[in-house]
Amino acid sequence: MSPLLWQKPGVKVDARIQAFLAGEDVVLDREFFLFDIQASRAHAEGLQRIGILGADELERLCAEMEELADDFRAGRFVLDDRHEDGHSAIEARLVERLGDTGKKIHTGRSRNDQVLVATRLWLKEKLSEVAALSRECAEVALARAEVEQGVPLPGYTHLQRAVVSSLGMWWSAWAEGFIDNAVRAAQTREWVDANPLGSAAGYGVNLPLDRDHTTAALGFGRLQVSATYAQLSRGKFEMAAIEALCSALLDVRRLAWDLSLFTSAEYGFVQLPSQYTTGSSIMPNKRNPDVIELMRASYAAAAAARTEIEQLLSLPSGYHRDLQFSKGAIFHAFGRGLGALALLPDLLRNLEWQPARMRDALEPSMYATDLAVSLARDGMPFREAYREAADPARWAEGDPERSLDDRVSPGAAGALRLDSLKQRLEALR
Repeated sequence: MSPLLWQKPGVKVDARIQAFLAGEDVVLDREFFLFDIQASRAHAEGLQRIGILGADELERLCAEMEELADDFRAGRFVLDDRHEDGHSAIEARLVERLGDTGKKIHTGRSRNDQVLVATRLWLKEKLSEVAALSRECAEVALARAEVEQGVPLPGYTHLQRAVVSSLGMWWSAWAEGFIDNAVRAAQTREWVDANPLGSAAGYGVNLPLDRDHTTAALGFGRLQVSATYAQLSRGKFEMAAIEALCSALLDVRRLAWDLSLFTSAEYGFVQLPSQYTTGSSIMPNKRNPDVIELMRASYAAAAAARTEIEQLLSLPSGYHRDLQFSKGAIFHAFGRGLGALALLPDLLRNLEWQPARMRDALEPSMYATDLAVSLARDGMPFREAYREAADPARWAEGDPERSLDDRVSPGAAGALRLDSLKQRLEALR
């Protein structure tokens, strides 16, 4: 292992204790490594602006960091247990190649603000992915709502047949849901978009660091002003990012549940694309909806990660090593969550509905609510109309298309208002 950044003369390092301290940090830091290099370059530029580095030193540091990033992408440099973490790996490489100039890179910063800035840069990228995938899901759902809006589909409450619904209502629900998810991810990204670099270990440093420069250089929307709050925000902004992810995954979970039911032989309303199913290891007749089942389960991974971080935050102010464990939680949450979201748009594009099966599932009782409302519209008090319509003798085979056309309250089958959803979707571009 490269020399420990914090090791003092005469301090013995116990290998077992060091292994516990490092944990899987160096492996997890592979996710952050390029962002850490990016932030190190901005920090070096800031040091040059206040006279800590000369122009030639800055040029050599930046060139070396660019080469390190290229080597990492190409697999020529591997972040492994030769290093305590990604931060020490960058510094060790710079010292190895540039000697005393490399030793200057850590002036005015701490590993604390290093991990904070890398985390925020990483989360900004991941939240952009959540927003983009949610927007794509909404686009697919809205397009299909327009094409299939008049196709009857049984509507359920409590898993019991309730009223006549439509594919237009089903699709528009997911369209609006994923528009909301895209908005939430974008708003959370804006909230996370603050630069903590230069806050050091939470108390600043006795140098006039050019934090405004690093804010602009790294593309942050604003400076995270308080050096102490930069540390206090750790965990808080990670949880907010996971919550935005969970908002989308909640809809994935419920949508996957619908498809799990609708693809069963008992319903038979829809057929999944073959690539989204797998076979049984013992039953030759089976095609299992394993993909949508794992998509359904993805929310649990993200929710568990959020809870893990929340439980780490029972801490006083200042930095505490407990927070090291938050890295694995966010990687796990976004790894699982974005994996599920990425598969959803093509699944939605390629669902094949079975309209005859859906129509066959409609029964006379499902028109009872229409009858009650019709009687009330004609002047009968609703509670009396309700009792009248509850009588099975009043039930008869209905016309599903007419039922849908007559449902004219805004947002219902006869008045989907897809244009308003389209306007919201366009505003996200």
